[in-house]
Amino acid sequence: MKDSKISALLIVFNEEKNIEEALKTVEFADEIIVLDSFSTDSTVEIIKTKFPKVQLYQNKFEDFTKQRNLCISYAKSEWILFLDADERITPELKNDILKEIKKPVTQKAYFFKRKFFFKGEKVNYSGTQNDKNIRLFKREVAHYDEHKRVHEGLDSVENPGVLEHYLLHYSFDSYESYHDKVIHYSKLKAKDLYEKKIKYRLIKQLSKSIFNFFKMYILKLGILDGRKGITLSYLSALSSFKTYEFLKKEYA
Repeated sequence: MKDSKISALLIVFNEEKNIEEALKTVEFADEIIVLDSFSTDSTVEIIKTKFPKVQLYQNKFEDFTKQRNLCISYAKSEWILFLDADERITPELKNDILKEIKKPVTQKAYFFKRKFFFKGEKVNYSGTQNDKNIRLFKREVAHYDEHKRVHEGLDSVENPGVLEHYLLHYSFDSYESYHDKVIHYSKLKAKDLYEKKIKYRLIKQLSKSIFNFFKMYILKLGILDGRKGITLSYLSALSSFKTYEFLKKEYA
């Protein structure tokens, strides 16, 4: 008989604002596993008191790829469903998932299209209109590329499917939280560049930063998002600028 069981996985750190709603949206899974990076807020307490069936593990954070691969190692089901704490699975997407994995023939992995929100308001453009991420996949392809610390992806997946309904992504809870995320990701990306022996160049730092703003604001229609578009385009440029700034320190 075909195994259609699902392990829902989350890696978290200080997600007391998000963890309860996120876990509620994956309660349909056969098992739920959370890997926490020793949160200092009430994340762990919320999980233990409100979600006793959740399997909770802790591990010191090094990078996203290592955390995801470790979390996968705890899973027992044929299907892996990865969710970030700031993402929500809608009832419609849940139905897509359950329907798809029960088909006689399936893909090995599936993209989820995402709708973004900034301070609770939907972002329509700024590059988010085409965003999609692999969030559902079989154990046989369940391994993230260890050469990428951030914006991690599976090692090798051919022709992933795409589910119809959207995953809701509340990544931009506030300017401050998104700014902090940009800085954190930039540090990790700088380490990736350093290990690839890419040298710091001021002209590359400036040109990439300027282009990223132009790409987000003009080419990806951030201008149509009003003030949100300006903010998100600026933060996109800041990400490039800080990545090379941290890269320069690696060579210092």
